Amino acid sequence: MAEVKMDAEMLAFANDVAESIRQAKRGEFAAVHTPEMVAGYKTRGRPVGTTKPSTTKQAVTIRYSPDVLAAFRSMGAGWQAKMDDALREWLRTHSAV
Repeated sequence: MAEVKMDAEMLAFANDVAESIRQAKRGEFAAVHTPEMVAGYKTRGRPVGTTKPSTTKQAVTIRYSPDVLAAFRSMGAGWQAKMDDALREWLRTHSAV
């Protein structure tokens, strides 16, 4: 079987599942998950009830000058969206042709 890499959260989950199976085989009850415990679990993905935006972005490969890339990355989280906004603003003031 191929080795699967797991982050710490998934590894802890896999270990908990394995322990629950061992307990069940011994005739013991597995851990009970209360609503309070479940509410505290980290969720993944898009929140329930949300939809994808009607206009999706397109993935491309592009090369930028190191100084331009460093300047945007220094803005922290969301730097790609800020670069997208800057390019969109440039298009408003310049001809696309």
